[in-house]
Amino acid sequence: MISRQESRRWLWMLIASAVLCQIALNLARPLISYKVLALGGDAATVGLIAAAYALLPVVIALWLGRMSDKSPSLRGIIVAGTALLAAGPFLLSGAPSLLLIAVASAVLGLGHLCFTIAGQSAIARFLPYNQMDAAFGWFTAAFALGQLVGPLLAGLLMGAAQGVPAAVRLADANTALMFAGAICILGVPAAFATSVKQPKKKPTAKATSPDAAPASVASLLATPTVKANMAASLALLATTDILVAFLPLLGEESGVPPLMVGVLLAVRAGASISSRLLLPVLLSRWSRPALVTSSLAGAAIPLALLPSVFETPILAGVLLAIAGFFLGLGQPLTMTLISQAVPPAARGAALALRLLGNRLGQVTLPLAAGLLVAPAGPGGSVWMSSAILMAACIRRPRK
Repeated sequence: MISRQESRRWLWMLIASAVLCQIALNLARPLISYKVLALGGDAATVGLIAAAYALLPVVIALWLGRMSDKSPSLRGIIVAGTALLAAGPFLLSGAPSLLLIAVASAVLGLGHLCFTIAGQSAIARFLPYNQMDAAFGWFTAAFALGQLVGPLLAGLLMGAAQGVPAAVRLADANTALMFAGAICILGVPAAFATSVKQPKKKPTAKATSPDAAPASVASLLATPTVKANMAASLALLATTDILVAFLPLLGEESGVPPLMVGVLLAVRAGASISSRLLLPVLLSRWSRPALVTSSLAGAAIPLALLPSVFETPILAGVLLAIAGFFLGLGQPLTMTLISQAVPPAARGAALALRLLGNRLGQVTLPLAAGLLVAPAGPGGSVWMSSAILMAACIRRPRK
């Protein structure tokens, strides 16, 4: 293991870069929905473009995870992810058509995948078990902070007016997207400072040979802990994505302006930050599996009520705060549970498999949500998310 001082230095640089990248990402993603609507797209188009964000990561997630297992320093992948996340908003701003918006969205998704896999793998590899929950908690809290600040900035930049002409809405979205790219560029120096190398260890009889075959997908999925927590992670992350993509549509239907939608998304993210910072306290009283189960059920119930009260921002804010607290609770715990369920040499691949499951959910569920909006309205996407969370909760193994 590395020294405590060194571990704190690279970890804080990783978290600083994560905050800036996630502010940019979560500023850009709600703007995609507004830009799609301004270019004449509908709810199904929003779902397709939200799926494009996750499509390329589905193809390369496992390969990237295995590459991270073999890389002595993960800085290169972190820097590449930061650069792609910076390029994505500029490409989105200049995209004149729905097809090019989908391509730029895929670039954004690829950058997010690179950054996330490398960051998670670094924590799983370079920190001892007793520091993993706290480190994953801080790492995901950085993501939640970006999810808080990004939508707020998007709402401020798009304004509080309703019934704005499409051309004006489009110009506002393009300007805000360039601002998102500029924020992400600020994270590049911190990404370069995340270099950390694992000290050389003396070979032992139990050491894994560098030429040993990597753990197969089948063997990883055969581990009950991996499979159950992949399902939980998929449900939690897909729900967060659906809220980001479809709450702007629900706001347009309900007469809630972009500024208020941004505030509501920020309330959800702020509650997620609080739950992640409280993880050490919660873990002193409850087990990780119990907290993950609570996370799924606790988020499903308020989201089932949300579409019915969305026209009343105070009630919507209360429900999103409750849902956000529980949505934030499960993600870092699934990372730790999966990391501890597999051999050290397979942690990068296992975490990448978890992300692959997440991305499959991010491809299929927004598509389904977009199709569901036609008969059920934008609220149908939120009800679908609630049902998925409850299904993942019911199917968790009981001890």
